[in-house]
Amino acid sequence: MSRVAKMPVLVPQGVDLSLSADLISVKGSLGSLVLKPNALVKIEQNDGKLTFAPADDSAAANAMSGTMRQLVNNMVVGVSKGFEKKLTLLGVGYKAQAQGNKLNLTVGYSHPVEMVMPEGVKVETPAPTEVLIKGADRQRVGQIAAEVRAVRPPEPYKGKGIRYADERVTIKETKKK
Repeated sequence: MSRVAKMPVLVPQGVDLSLSADLISVKGSLGSLVLKPNALVKIEQNDGKLTFAPADDSAAANAMSGTMRQLVNNMVVGVSKGFEKKLTLLGVGYKAQAQGNKLNLTVGYSHPVEMVMPEGVKVETPAPTEVLIKGADRQRVGQIAAEVRAVRPPEPYKGKGIRYADERVTIKETKKK
């Protein structure tokens, strides 16, 4: 059995989890998320815990049990605590500005880049060179952060661009004559 699937998912106070044959629904203070369960995984709920087990002895069922467990755990954590990604802008004149659900980026192009955030994802700019992307859905928050970073990824010679706060960019040495 998958090592990840062996650990049960604990459902904290304030999180409502409903389990049916075709949907797993999680509701909390930060929103609600739904997931379609996989037929290869048996899910059992008892005493505020969810346990996951493979439905048969195949390798695919074993792998999917750990995957389903982690997806449901991310849903529970997302609706109770939420997820966030922090991006920093490095470069002269590079700045970001959040206006409602829009993010305006000035990152060295001849025009400002405007990105509209989807529903369930919030964007904040505590400083002109910092962007915080928050939401309950971990996959969505990571995808939006990757799309913002892709507007101007860090270049390898000066390090200018948009990068994750914990990202380390290896600077190349310039060509010598």
